[in-house]
Amino acid sequence: MSRLAQAIQSHREINRTRRELARAISNAATPAMRDELIMVAQRGNGFGPRV
Repeated sequence: MSRLAQAIQSHREINRTRRELARAISNAATPAMRDELIMVAQRGNGFGPRV
């Protein structure tokens, strides 16, 4: 796979993960779960929702 194709795939995966985390945070059942998800997003290598 070429570097360009790998970069595109990586970008798509990061965006997908970011969207899923944002969705999970907004749909969290409790404030404590929301806080935990936010901490996970902040620790993950830039995967957190953009605020």
